[in-house]
Amino acid sequence: MSDHANDHKAQDGEQDVVESIAHQMPIVLPVAGGILMLLLAFIAVFMG
Repeated sequence: MSDHANDHKAQDGEQDVVESIAHQMPIVLPVAGGILMLLLAFIAVFMG
């Protein structure tokens, strides 16, 4: 039983990368989308 308790403590200490940035997604996604649209528009203007 003590091994199981130690495993649970070890899992609590680890922080998932996805969970650490998930709360920032409402900000990150629109900003990344805007940058992507500007880059694609820039490419379209100079290719045309």
